Amino acid sequence: MLGNSKIKSVVIDPSSTHYCGNRLFDLADSKLNRDGTLEPFSRAQIALHARGVEINTVDLLLHGEIVEEHNQYYSLGMLSNISALEARTDVEFKGFLIMEPPIVAPELYGALPELTDKFDNVYVHNTVGDGYSLEGVDQSKLRKLYWPQPRKGIIPEYWSNTNRAKRIVVINGNHKPKARTSELYSKRIEAMASLSKLGVVDLYGRGWAKWWSRSSMWLPYWTNRKKMMSIYLGECQSKYAVLSQYQYCLCFENMEMQGYVTEKIFDCLYSGTIPLYWGAPDIEALIPAAAYVDVRKYSSWEEMWEAVGRMTDAEITAMREAGRQFLDSDVFLKYYNSMEEILGKPFCLELI
Repeated sequence: MLGNSKIKSVVIDPSSTHYCGNRLFDLADSKLNRDGTLEPFSRAQIALHARGVEINTVDLLLHGEIVEEHNQYYSLGMLSNISALEARTDVEFKGFLIMEPPIVAPELYGALPELTDKFDNVYVHNTVGDGYSLEGVDQSKLRKLYWPQPRKGIIPEYWSNTNRAKRIVVINGNHKPKARTSELYSKRIEAMASLSKLGVVDLYGRGWAKWWSRSSMWLPYWTNRKKMMSIYLGECQSKYAVLSQYQYCLCFENMEMQGYVTEKIFDCLYSGTIPLYWGAPDIEALIPAAAYVDVRKYSSWEEMWEAVGRMTDAEITAMREAGRQFLDSDVFLKYYNSMEEILGKPFCLELI
């Protein structure tokens, strides 16, 4: 620990080297900032700068481009730089964020005992050990993670589109889980295969046509590949633009885990598309039930589609409005302000 000296430098270890060189804050990079994913980090940078605190990606510190006496260190799920930073006297280990679930990044959850020993705070989707082990973990260091969101309120140009296909869209890359416990990858494929027989679903995303890839090397993909290819329409440049063309979206998280809510359902709400949701078992405590369809209550995908197909225009409008109201609510601010809260600074958003 560095004591109570005033911190003038914050460094963040991005989730990928693609974001190094401060590209984590570069809103002009259309590829990395697709659909505004870098907005929360850019807001943090601007707000901290207004308070006399500089924020940079950690590679600049490691390369000697940052020379400050004290640096608060946060990691977005990267373990590789911890050893080098531990050896320094100018770094304070403040926060480690685990955004991926255990079936994607089991090594991060396995490292929790060490992470809670080194960092002041470790942010996870739930602090009760649902989906992972608490053995050897300092639970007093665990904090609830709220997935950072790029904007407040709907995106009018997409939300207001009334010319929507009364179909279901799926926007997901082709992946396979590293573990099978509570995974929803196979359920997503199962749902698409069943709905494809009804002719009501379209699929967008990367990797589905690559039968030779590692992501395709598992039974659910091979069993249903022909059906996947029959509904596959390729990649998409903007999730919002594609979502706005559809009435419904099959919105599955990668696994069932308490508190695990990602950008998927928020993308739907921003675009005015009704989420057909399966993910966090405690979703009703996080997002109003009136804003989405919980597909778990149906016994089959055919039954689910029949029920959705019976929704009146008034019911559809009410569900869209519930999503709009949530995005405008104070409750939503814990997602919008998530990075500010994690960085531990009482940012003044009016300065942005």
